[in-house]
Amino acid sequence: MNNDDKEELIKRVVRGEVSLHQIDNEVRDANDAVEIRRRALEKLAGTSLQSIGSAEIDYSAIKGKNAENVIGMTSVPTGSVGPIKINGGFFSGETFVPLATTEGALIASISRGIKAINLSGGSTVRIIEDGMTRGPVFTFNSVVDAERFTNEWLPRSFEKLRQAAEGTSKHGKLKSIKPTVRGNNVFLRFKYKTGDAMGMNMATVATEAACSCIEENFKGARLVAVSGNFCSDKKQSLVNALEGRGKTVVAEAVITDEVLRSVFKATAEQVHDVNYKKNWIGSATAGSPTQFNAHFANSIAAIFLATGQDIAQVVESSSGYTITEVRGKDLYVSVTLPSLEVGTVGGGTGLPTQREALSIMKVRGGGDPDGSNAMKLAEIIASTVMAGELNLLCALATRELGKAHQKLGRSKV
Repeated sequence: MNNDDKEELIKRVVRGEVSLHQIDNEVRDANDAVEIRRRALEKLAGTSLQSIGSAEIDYSAIKGKNAENVIGMTSVPTGSVGPIKINGGFFSGETFVPLATTEGALIASISRGIKAINLSGGSTVRIIEDGMTRGPVFTFNSVVDAERFTNEWLPRSFEKLRQAAEGTSKHGKLKSIKPTVRGNNVFLRFKYKTGDAMGMNMATVATEAACSCIEENFKGARLVAVSGNFCSDKKQSLVNALEGRGKTVVAEAVITDEVLRSVFKATAEQVHDVNYKKNWIGSATAGSPTQFNAHFANSIAAIFLATGQDIAQVVESSSGYTITEVRGKDLYVSVTLPSLEVGTVGGGTGLPTQREALSIMKVRGGGDPDGSNAMKLAEIIASTVMAGELNLLCALATRELGKAHQKLGRSKV
């Protein structure tokens, strides 16, 4: 394909005459299609995607920050969905969303869900709670000392501990300390506001300072570990599901009967029946403590990879609940993510391709006010998760799941 033809097709995409996924139908060469799609998205998003296109990196930029014993880069195909319409408390408007995945049909699945959500007015989303936690464990000589520490000393010493913790960072703000006694051991769940950072390391450093203050001022208190699994980091836990860790986010939409039938060939009753019996009865039967959803992890892992989040935190970030209701002939759908742990500064968010991915959504770096970019990212993720959930439930209701994976997710070799 010559350059003039490429430029013309890019213009058609920007004008909305050709969608991103339709480029493959217009261009024979797959490499040309990737180039055209990337260049069109650069114009649509108003940002450069040079690093994503080249998949190269200056290794001096990650030394001492992101990895050790580096031997090169692992490339993961990165696609885009959207734009998705979002009516959020922090993000309002439309945005494309980058997804890094090796699972065929995932991007197409989310795209179809987005289409239905947009046709029904968009996703409404709110942040219910925000706070990164660290949960140290202390041991005492007896339960008498543990009780005196928990009920007497700790409540009147909060201000002293807050000053010690917040002295380690200009962004971290201590919100609360929740104690739990087990025998002669006391677990403390420190919760912090961490601005636009995901904040796990910030919370750790701050909590270490507070723990030193405890040992210095309460005779007999001994820190066993700054992380006693009461945080709870990179593990499924009921404490995260009930009290939140990171962002607690709810996204919802009402999908009209007309849209359900035209996009999915499904009815509200069919979809609700699948959600109730699969996500609720099925998950309960399997003994799932916090995973009452179809596949939150798919969307979250793909966005985490693309944007430089801590991949291991997909474990708790993908806990959550999909709720549906039949409203006349329409379908109410919502997703609740109680412990979505994301940031737009720190960690892998500073790598070249990850910075560009964040730029697509206009959430790169620190926000104004502090913390607003991370909040926007959380709302975008929750809305994207809902799109993926909606499509999968509809595909199951109409028995299309296997056909989609045969068409898009299996090797033809």
